[in-house]
Amino acid sequence: MARAERDLPLRRLWTLADLTLATLRGIVRHHLLTDPRGFDAIDDYDCRDWLRMNGASEPSLGSGYLRGLYDLGFSYEDGDPSRPRIAAGQALRSMARAFFTYRGSFFWRMQAGMGDVVFAPFYEVLARRGVRFEFFHRLENVRLGRGEPPYVEALEFDVQAELHGGAYRPLVDVGGLPCWPSAPDWTQLADGERLAREGWSFERHRDRRRVGTRTVRVIDDFDFVVLGVGLGAIPHVCKEIVARDPRWRAMVERVKTVATQAFQVWMSADMQELGWSQPALSLSGFVEPFDTWADMHHLIAREGWTRPPRALAYFCNVLPEPDAATGDDPPDPRERVRRNAIRFLNHDVAHLWPHAVRIPGEFRWELLVDPDEAERPWASARGEARFGSQFWTANVNPSDRYALSLPGTSAYRISPLDPTYDNLTIAGDWTACGFNAGCVEAAVMSGRLAAHAIARSPALEDIIGYDHP
Repeated sequence: MARAERDLPLRRLWTLADLTLATLRGIVRHHLLTDPRGFDAIDDYDCRDWLRMNGASEPSLGSGYLRGLYDLGFSYEDGDPSRPRIAAGQALRSMARAFFTYRGSFFWRMQAGMGDVVFAPFYEVLARRGVRFEFFHRLENVRLGRGEPPYVEALEFDVQAELHGGAYRPLVDVGGLPCWPSAPDWTQLADGERLAREGWSFERHRDRRRVGTRTVRVIDDFDFVVLGVGLGAIPHVCKEIVARDPRWRAMVERVKTVATQAFQVWMSADMQELGWSQPALSLSGFVEPFDTWADMHHLIAREGWTRPPRALAYFCNVLPEPDAATGDDPPDPRERVRRNAIRFLNHDVAHLWPHAVRIPGEFRWELLVDPDEAERPWASARGEARFGSQFWTANVNPSDRYALSLPGTSAYRISPLDPTYDNLTIAGDWTACGFNAGCVEAAVMSGRLAAHAIARSPALEDIIGYDHP
């Protein structure tokens, strides 16, 4: 161990061996190969606690491998970095799936935004198959009927905007790729110029403005409901179900969510010039408040720049709940993220990019590329103000929040196969879908389970990754 402390490659090997032996010891000790619950049998333990119980050393438990596991899953209760928690069973399942069953690579680097690569094709396929989409409808209430078995009688919506006519066309063309824009196309909306001028924000939970209401009813308008909202929205839209059903009430109380924060910067120097000597990568286990970084320079060619930047970096992390915020953090979440990002660039990014700072504590703000600068050089910002031309976000809306896999909570998740409600199933990475983590894989598995609940297709054995009812 003393030698490993001085030898980085040896320390990495020793850490891997230590964690692997602790895992194998735990698998044998807890009879995971024969227990019908599989990995779920150890979900009451936190991953680090379970590894410690099975002999892992403290240096290994504090290693980058374990920090990365927690960071990549935003696994910090209430967004508090001092409270890392993830269910041991789900952690072990994630590692086993990633190391032994992922095809081709541990990670795949998307060639555009996730919404454009994953969800825009889904939308286009469904639209071509005749599925009707009603945009600008905010679900307010899932109303239950009075009969037995319980069923959904109606769905109540706020209509946020009316259309000029015809169906709303949501996608825009970016270099031949259909993409979701960052703002609605106001020209397709009735009185859209006024709505834009007044700053209507359709995705912001606190913006309750509307132009009308709409109620759709069972038999008249629908037969079956697939509820695909985020877990954070369930208490807001399913008040009647939560009030009458102890299982749903326990789920929203025990299966917690967390807010996240992210920012992106476009720069006029490439990574080598910034001092990064390694290949392009995705990195986690770094420092707070942004512990995860991805070099996304390959997307620059997709963005249609007249004078392309030479580097593009994404950063993200959990965002502490307001009562966990320290110091003079402002109440506006986006302003908190902006300040976090500026502080991070000034004081922390030098550990990754030593040439990105002028002196310790001062980022070279002139590196940031302002897309409007070529057209209005007289209005160019200076110093920290240049960050205003970049992108940052606070994912705090109920549907935006990330569902956590906390110890002891898997049993409170409800399956899309649950038959309690006669004409309702659920879909999302927060359901009991066989892979209880916030990711596209879990969302797809859950969606296919919801399809099985309705039509008995696909067969359960055909749902990749789903290994138990």
